[in-house]
Amino acid sequence: MKTSTLVLLCAAVAAALACNAAIGQEVVLKVEHFLGPNSTAQQQLLGPWCEKIGKESSGRLKCQIYPAMQLGGTPPQLFDHARDGIADIIWTVPTYQAGRFVKSEVFELPFLIRSAETGSPALWDYIQKDSLDEFAGTKLILAHVHDGAQLHFSTKQVKTLEDLKGLKVRAPTRIATKVLTALGAVPVQMPAPQVPDALSKGVMDGASLPWEVVPALKIEEIAQTHTETPAGQPFMSNTIFVVAMNQAKYDSLAPDLKKVIDANSGLAASQWAGKTWDGTIAPARKLALDRKTTINVLTLDEYQRWRKATENVEKEWFQEVAAKGGNGPALLQDAKALIKKYGG
Repeated sequence: MKTSTLVLLCAAVAAALACNAAIGQEVVLKVEHFLGPNSTAQQQLLGPWCEKIGKESSGRLKCQIYPAMQLGGTPPQLFDHARDGIADIIWTVPTYQAGRFVKSEVFELPFLIRSAETGSPALWDYIQKDSLDEFAGTKLILAHVHDGAQLHFSTKQVKTLEDLKGLKVRAPTRIATKVLTALGAVPVQMPAPQVPDALSKGVMDGASLPWEVVPALKIEEIAQTHTETPAGQPFMSNTIFVVAMNQAKYDSLAPDLKKVIDANSGLAASQWAGKTWDGTIAPARKLALDRKTTINVLTLDEYQRWRKATENVEKEWFQEVAAKGGNGPALLQDAKALIKKYGG
């Protein structure tokens, strides 16, 4: 055999062996979020998702989950952890970074969403159409909203706008801050993990939170009263969440592993996340009721007063979108049409 032929044959064999090694290689994904290990985010979303991709990749994709910001930093920095490769995958509230995800935060406008199961696929489609540029540097796995913001108070009974006036209430995002301001409260913007301490110490009178997160934060042990919107009506506000993957990490995966990620991303995954959040309402409410706390449900007349009080929040958002070159009314119309499409 000629030397040149032998060299080429050896090179081909080496390339094949390298390829086979790459195909069989195990990939450990660093998955980070801002809540504790017993949260819905880990127990019912990230954990099951990781198990599924592990099974479908024959064990070649594995997750190492880092709850409670174990990779450092604060919750508002989580999206950048994914973009910059500090984490491979994150679950976060992108709008914890005020003013950065202005187009996407349309889903946080007041009295828009009735359920997470219908709002979440609408959010996914909306981002793909209208605001994907806001997530540059990452591959979105899914997007969802929560089960609707309700108000939880340490001692105050809130049944009317007058009862709410002047109370210090935690707000998760800048839109929620505007909503609470319009309702007459004094908003204090902070991530969810800081809420229990602030309520316990009397720094705040109450907090805007979905029922879903109440058990994880043990709010039912602190709050003596809760104020809800009427059943079947759009919630006073909501918050958007994403599971996002570092784009370079995704690009580095073998083609068959990319297919596994792709098969567990997108519209169906977003709807699954929303349905999961809706399913947390009844158990969390029961925890509160079992402690003999009071749940005040707004009357329909009072609910309409709250809706009217927040009308300017939408108009202000239009102006902010316009300042960035966008068309707020058109974006809101897209969001409403998509919510309606999915039954909301």
